[in-house]
Amino acid sequence: MSHDVRRLPFADAEASRRLQQEAFGGAAPVPDADGWPPAGSRPWGAWVDGGLAARATVRSFTSWFHGARVPTAGLGGVTVAAEHRGTGLLRPLVAAALAEAREHGEVVSTLYPSAPGVYRGLGYEIVGSYDEITVPLSALAALRRPPGVRTRRAAEADVPAVRAVYERWAAAQNGPLTRTEAPFAVEAEDLVGPDADYTGVTLAVDAADGGVLGFVSWTRGAGYDRAGVLEVDDLVALSPDAARALWFVLASFGTVVGSARISTSGAWSGADVSRLVLPDHAATATSRPYMLRLLDVPGALGSARLAPWTAEVPFAVVDPRTPDLEGSWVLRVSGGAVRVDPDDAAPRTPADRPVFTAGGLAQSYAGSQTCANLRLAGQLHGPDGHDAVWDALWTGRPVHVRDYF
Repeated sequence: MSHDVRRLPFADAEASRRLQQEAFGGAAPVPDADGWPPAGSRPWGAWVDGGLAARATVRSFTSWFHGARVPTAGLGGVTVAAEHRGTGLLRPLVAAALAEAREHGEVVSTLYPSAPGVYRGLGYEIVGSYDEITVPLSALAALRRPPGVRTRRAAEADVPAVRAVYERWAAAQNGPLTRTEAPFAVEAEDLVGPDADYTGVTLAVDAADGGVLGFVSWTRGAGYDRAGVLEVDDLVALSPDAARALWFVLASFGTVVGSARISTSGAWSGADVSRLVLPDHAATATSRPYMLRLLDVPGALGSARLAPWTAEVPFAVVDPRTPDLEGSWVLRVSGGAVRVDPDDAAPRTPADRPVFTAGGLAQSYAGSQTCANLRLAGQLHGPDGHDAVWDALWTGRPVHVRDYF
């Protein structure tokens, strides 16, 4: 079967929309010629006998990893027509989209998979999750308003402070988007005003100096009984008392709303610290795994800002499923700055260094698995003499994501 893989023009946008609707259900928006392609997105397609048989979209994002802003290719909307599934269209489609991402300087790619096993074969691996937890507000009844922190409704003048709180939190994690690109850029009209996305954005502020210590964005929903649900997009706090104050605001709806549904993360990688202040952990959760793939090994690892140590570790990637990532390098760290130099003299399957699969290196870079666990999973082999140093360099920051695409 011959196929043609290329960027998707507007002439095929309606066919792409139908494919998306067929795969994911619901009503996909009707494409508009004036807005094609959508801002920050690069649509791709695969055609068989002149008809669109598969589609995918790459969005240009920036993510936080190891204290650095990392150019990221967010892969989404991947769809193969039912009649063409299993015919090998997915690999060349994704390969072409990721090759273009490298040309744009994007050094990692991420996605939310509907079928993780499919994407493992393309070099992706699960490193975290986007979670929605439903907390019965009765479980928050024991919360008390903390001293030293007051709450108030955000106004337009507070939007820079909201951005700053999010950035300070996000920069300390691995994985969150910087929220500087569409559709997740934080704009004033999205947060406050008559056309805002939320009923309210509540701030936790220092009672002494008025500094913003956290925020929660919430939507009230309908009804006034225990069947009602308060929808919460963000609850971000920079201190335990700020978190308590924001949770207290949510708990105050307990007489007219039964539960709060909070968008958070950590089910696959480590708890959201804002939940650690809760008196009761009664909650139900729905998780959507988040997968990571490196596109440029020296570019991704070399951007990190690590602990101020000195280290030198040879390593390699050998994975026949991802020949674009295979190679041998030497990782050099001095004062926290990282350099990754090619080691062209090493054999293709070197025996003198740790050897990762593509997915193994993704997990290690994200800090979501230790070398010991990667060995148990078959994603790292070779001598283990460098494992302790490698783990010390790359583990420690939890993986968190707050935006679903």
